[in-house]
Amino acid sequence: MSFYLIGERCPHDLPLILKAMRVLKLILMVVLLGVAPLAALAATPEQAAANGTAATQAEASGAGAREEHGLPPKATEVFRIGPLPVTNSMLVSWVVAIGLIVFAQAATRNIQEIPSGIQNFWEWLVESLYDFLEGIIGPDLVKKTYWFFASIFIFILFSNWFGLLPGVGTVGWGEHTSYGFVVTDPWFRGVNADLNMTFAMACVFFACWIVWAFQANGPIGLLKHLFAPKGESSGALKALLVVVFFAVGFLEIFSILFRPVSLSFRLYGNIFAGENMMEAMSHLIKEPAWARSIASVVIPIPFYFMELLVGVIQALVFMLLTAVFTMLITQHDDEPGHGHAHH
Repeated sequence: MSFYLIGERCPHDLPLILKAMRVLKLILMVVLLGVAPLAALAATPEQAAANGTAATQAEASGAGAREEHGLPPKATEVFRIGPLPVTNSMLVSWVVAIGLIVFAQAATRNIQEIPSGIQNFWEWLVESLYDFLEGIIGPDLVKKTYWFFASIFIFILFSNWFGLLPGVGTVGWGEHTSYGFVVTDPWFRGVNADLNMTFAMACVFFACWIVWAFQANGPIGLLKHLFAPKGESSGALKALLVVVFFAVGFLEIFSILFRPVSLSFRLYGNIFAGENMMEAMSHLIKEPAWARSIASVVIPIPFYFMELLVGVIQALVFMLLTAVFTMLITQHDDEPGHGHAHH
């Protein structure tokens, strides 16, 4: 895919960008809106009861507990759709996904050969991600997997940024205390500050990874990729390598099974810590009341800019790790003396 975003562009390049944009819109609609209900599987009635108990404890302890503990580790149930509990993080994920779908639809409604406005931005985003991924995982693999990596990057990025908007975490049910009104059950929560959501995205990647691994290697080829000795050897050395690589294969399997956990905790930990830091900075000064009001607005400003950068970095890290994990299991090196890389 090669085209220019400013100036003239070759006519035969236009179908490529149209196809990429339509695929992105479809994936954002089907996959991203489907991830949020998957995250609700962890929001059982027991968790809802635990959330209610935590809220009661927060009310009993007043604003001091709120300031000490910051953002609660669990998402709060806002309402239910039949048996499906809808948490405040799920609600934000739907808002972000729908917003991206509407934006993509507006950007591609009237495609111009020389783009401008939001079409220009959308094409720049699509092309930049495609070229970036192509340079890492190669042209063949990017054609098959680009739809997932681009969608997950865009979704995580804008979810992280949306969590910085005023009202997210500060609008909801609460109580009046000596420090003023304290929100104990916010209506909105950062998407990736919920471990259920990050784990659901990691599980979706793991399912895709399994499909891509079997497509690239086949069942027998996948076993060889994991357990077969690499490199050129013979005699006793080859027998030793067979034993060594067989043991390494089992370690590789444990590493593969652990990847959804590491991916989800890495993203959740960074975003959750960032939101707690923002809240701590906004409550840094408690007395007098006029100084507290000013400080709650002024002090967090530098940290907002830092969190904007963190949002980009975490989206990029999640996309790169998933792309590299996929490349490692699908790449084939036929040159003598070179084996598959393992993580």
